[in-house]
Amino acid sequence: MTYKPFVTLEACRVISHMTQGEFADAIGVSKNTVFNWENGLSEPSATQLRKIADLSGCPIEFIFVPEKSKKIGMP
Repeated sequence: MTYKPFVTLEACRVISHMTQGEFADAIGVSKNTVFNWENGLSEPSATQLRKIADLSGCPIEFIFVPEKSKKIGMP
């Protein structure tokens, strides 16, 4: 069995030695957007993922993006 390594969005930010606010500014989004990505409430676009990869040095194919929560809007 082969295992693929992955890096979370939060780990990419930490590897970059940035706060959520600094990371957001470098990508061109709000701090709240970065919070939402890290907590699986929204997902970055392909362009934003490229910026995250460039900032952190993590290969884009190893960046793990959690699925949006399925619980939102459920009774």
